[in-house]
Amino acid sequence: MAEEILLTQEGYDKIVAEHEHLVAVGRKEVAERLKEAISYGDISENAEYDSAKDEQAEIEERILKLEAMIRQAKIIEENDAPKDYVSVGVKVEVEYMESGDIAEYTIVGSTEADPFEGRISNESLVGQNLLGKKVGEVVEIIVPDGVLNLKVKSINK
Repeated sequence: MAEEILLTQEGYDKIVAEHEHLVAVGRKEVAERLKEAISYGDISENAEYDSAKDEQAEIEERILKLEAMIRQAKIIEENDAPKDYVSVGVKVEVEYMESGDIAEYTIVGSTEADPFEGRISNESLVGQNLLGKKVGEVVEIIVPDGVLNLKVKSINK
């Protein structure tokens, strides 16, 4: 059986919306480009046709990938996430012990991870090591640059 893909409801909705857009709009747009390129005549040396065919292949590949993700999705209900320890679907505030910096991360499945938005994967080094920790616990994480010591400050939904 295929591996589950952990998603928040928001992440699942984004995937469904992208799929619907590609099926309803993306396919039609590329079909129009193909039709126009074919109207130029000889397709054997037609850069427009080649470009449109490449785009069509990319869209179809993305549609298949999204369909697989939708089938394998396991939606993490934020209301079901425990607040007494770090788990997928919660926001955790941590303090970097060496610098005193405070950061807030939302622990999500790898599909939704976006470190620039504070959404870290449960499979990342930081995410893995934070899972199961409670407020007040200090986590030592060995990273390529050395060691990070993070203290869990708070856990929220």
